[in-house]
Amino acid sequence: MSKKRIDLLLGNVTIESVAAEGKALAHVDGMVVFVDFAVPGDIVDIQVYKKKKNYMEGFIKRIVKPSEHRLEPFCEHFGVCGGCRWQPLPYEMQLEAKRQQVEDQLVRIGHLEVPEIRPTLPSEKIQYYRNKLEFSASSKRWLLKDEDPASIPENDRMGLGFHVGKFFDKVLDIRECHLQPEPSNAIRLFVKQFCLENGLEFYNIRENHGFFRNMFVRTTEKGDVMLILCFAREDEAARKALLDAVSARFPQITSLYYVINEKLNDSIADQSPILYKGNEAIYEEMEGLRFKIGPKSFYQTNSLQAYRLYGVAREFAALRGSEVVYDLYTGTGTIAQFVSAKAGKVIGIEYVPEAIEDARQNAKANGITNCTFFAGDMKDVLNEAFIARHGKPDVVILDPPRAGIHPDVAQVILKAAPERMVYVSCNPASQARDLAILCRDYKITAVQPVDMFPHTMHVENVVALERKA
Repeated sequence: MSKKRIDLLLGNVTIESVAAEGKALAHVDGMVVFVDFAVPGDIVDIQVYKKKKNYMEGFIKRIVKPSEHRLEPFCEHFGVCGGCRWQPLPYEMQLEAKRQQVEDQLVRIGHLEVPEIRPTLPSEKIQYYRNKLEFSASSKRWLLKDEDPASIPENDRMGLGFHVGKFFDKVLDIRECHLQPEPSNAIRLFVKQFCLENGLEFYNIRENHGFFRNMFVRTTEKGDVMLILCFAREDEAARKALLDAVSARFPQITSLYYVINEKLNDSIADQSPILYKGNEAIYEEMEGLRFKIGPKSFYQTNSLQAYRLYGVAREFAALRGSEVVYDLYTGTGTIAQFVSAKAGKVIGIEYVPEAIEDARQNAKANGITNCTFFAGDMKDVLNEAFIARHGKPDVVILDPPRAGIHPDVAQVILKAAPERMVYVSCNPASQARDLAILCRDYKITAVQPVDMFPHTMHVENVVALERKA
């Protein structure tokens, strides 16, 4: 690991438990030590790389005795790639660690009154569960610790994979990723090989030059595949050569896009993807509903688990068929449409205009007539005049980004006084902060963690609230 070391080695330390941010925890002479990639029960020597007044951080220098729970990582890139940090941890322990994370944030840190937190809802798939991945190209890939830079051929310096944590300009070349089903790996490897064989230069993000910069692969449960190839500049001959080659090699690609991105970052949120071949979108289905996914659409990246997540949200909403429901931060309207059959009317609000357009198209295609969608900044759209115009909500569903909801939005919701709320969050810390405001007038009646991302520390959490009498 490429961490700056300090001269402190802790010997024969027993790892006690799983801690926050994917680390494990031990105590040495009364001081807390956080350790990367450790499993409860491990006895290890720890190289400390950070020492503060109340805690230390380190990594495993040597495993003296492995825990009886420790599993062999299934991915060859484990420990270098920043993802799937919990591979050595049995899945049952991962689920309990996520439930504990929710409890810590809501109860120990947030001081909220909650009922018994339900066990984390497990993911049906714990490998190959993602429907979207982004791979970045680099003309100077991350070198492994046993590689000699002087002996590496020029072509072998290029990589196509994931950014290494804390190094914006370094990319780990990925040979096999276990996150997304095929043909994801095959497409990435083919693209890399074609570029190498045909002299298509990989991008250098630090110096801002090169040709091929990144790619996105999107898949569906029914087998649709969308590929988006991104270039730093236009070179029609080179671009068409790559697009034609990958299209011929992978006829299962149903939507092939490209982007000419001349700005200094890889995001395509502000770019205009151009359809080169195939259909303009791919489609995911859920309970007979069909959702259109374009090159920039947001859709939960674990499709099967999204269905279970939305099922929990609908259960907690406890709809009887006549309620006015506000679905705030609706995205492409998936939750809104998922609950619409049990509601009288659903109002969806989302910041991204393209997402709202997708939501409207999806609702129309699904024959849903009781959903209305609005685009704009939540704190500007959701106000007393809006509520007076569209009706007081009986139920509010919240699914905000990681930062949570704006305090102004919380105050408008409190003034609207819906009977019930459902708060879906990918960040229990910001969720706890917001719940502390909402619990002025509401009580928490149920808490359900949901695992959307196995082998990571990330957890989705759904909270049900009822207005106090």
